Amino acid sequence: MNENNHYQYGIKSTLAQCWAISGVWFLQLQLGAQVMISTVVIGALENNASKDVNESLSITSEEASWFASLLYLFTPVGNILSLLLLDRFGHKKCMILTNIPSIIAQVILYFAENVKILYASSILMALTLGFSNAPSLAYAGEVCEPKLRGALTSALNVFYYGGSIILTMVYSITMQWRQTVLLTTVFPIMTIAILLTTPDSPMWLLAKGKHSKAHRNLSRLRGKVSYEKCENEFQEMVRYNSPSNNDEPTSSTCRHNFIDQKENTNAWKHLFEPEVIRAFRLMTIYFLFMNLLSGLPLLPYLVSILKEFGAPVNVEWTISFSMALSIVGSLMAVFLIRSLGKRFLTLFTLSICSVCYIAIGLIGVYWKNAEPLKSWTVLVLFLITILISSVGITPVSWTLVTEIFPAKSRNILCSVCTGVCFIITFFMTKYYPELSILVEFYNLFTIVGIVGLFGCIYFFFFLPETENKTLQEITEFFK
Repeated sequence: MNENNHYQYGIKSTLAQCWAISGVWFLQLQLGAQVMISTVVIGALENNASKDVNESLSITSEEASWFASLLYLFTPVGNILSLLLLDRFGHKKCMILTNIPSIIAQVILYFAENVKILYASSILMALTLGFSNAPSLAYAGEVCEPKLRGALTSALNVFYYGGSIILTMVYSITMQWRQTVLLTTVFPIMTIAILLTTPDSPMWLLAKGKHSKAHRNLSRLRGKVSYEKCENEFQEMVRYNSPSNNDEPTSSTCRHNFIDQKENTNAWKHLFEPEVIRAFRLMTIYFLFMNLLSGLPLLPYLVSILKEFGAPVNVEWTISFSMALSIVGSLMAVFLIRSLGKRFLTLFTLSICSVCYIAIGLIGVYWKNAEPLKSWTVLVLFLITILISSVGITPVSWTLVTEIFPAKSRNILCSVCTGVCFIITFFMTKYYPELSILVEFYNLFTIVGIVGLFGCIYFFFFLPETENKTLQEITEFFK
């Protein structure tokens, strides 16, 4: 095992890394709330469903599907914008900038009087979602030491679902969707305040030729240890960022190497290297199955789905409970990733979700005349998939994307991969109502579950274990 896998730092280092990544955590809190806004708005406005007698705005089912899916259709535009600005401004400044369209979107949504304003706010939230992913994911992967990277980055989902449950609980209490949306503007304001106190990524500073500042920031991220104590890890970063990972740059030549690299290396040309193509293919397939079995494309339609199950429950509070289950699962993932590894969690959770989806479909179609037992059974199975997916396939997907790409192309590919993920989500979200009618509601669950089992077979053969590996070791696997 590489001796640098276990750098000897103490609790101060862990706390420093937690603080550095807290800006990313709060950004995820904000994004989790924004993704659930469509669930609240559609549940309140679709076909005059609002319980507020003063609410004049109403939307049709077709308009609801567009409002929900635009959030994912325009996400790749945000990814492209982050590509243009990330190398120039760095992760920290880009994460701060992403909060501006978020605040604007929530304010105009609060004052919305027609469906066009709903669409405009959804597009702005999509730009926020897309723009934030590459800088936040890359930053999270780069500032953490290997033994903590899996746990700290998997905690992103805890905050993501935390934002979702806060929004749904506020709505369950107030039953005023406009007031709920306005209250969530506190998230981007808090995120900006925290990010102003965090350091830039040492990896990004090295890529920009800022050798001394990178070493200083690494020392800060490891609990303000001496330069000598973090020298081994720093030299690992130097080798990882060098034009050839096999080079062994010395301290006296390191600065010149990075200046030459900055001038002569075009990150785009590395996109077609074998290790990049293999990693990108794996992530694309992973995001496909994550979307299928995590229920992400179903979020805007949770109100109608829960009503279709027919269980005698309060829909709004059941949605809040489902988000609470996601938080529990994400907390479990923080601890289980280190002990069980990402590969095992992927195979285990994907297979459980697939079996549950098949069971929901078969029970819904063939178990007749058994109400309310049938309704409770399919509801419980659906909630199990939400819990289990948040333990494995969802947090692992976002952790993998932070670590499997080479340094030279990581920023680009984090943007591209998240763009691909949300394009997949767009099509699944937009056409879920049509597919549900075409193959019938419960049959759709059966089909998705069967497809998920094929995903288990694929990952059994092609998904490597990346836990407790350095970024360089992970890159070497795909060569």
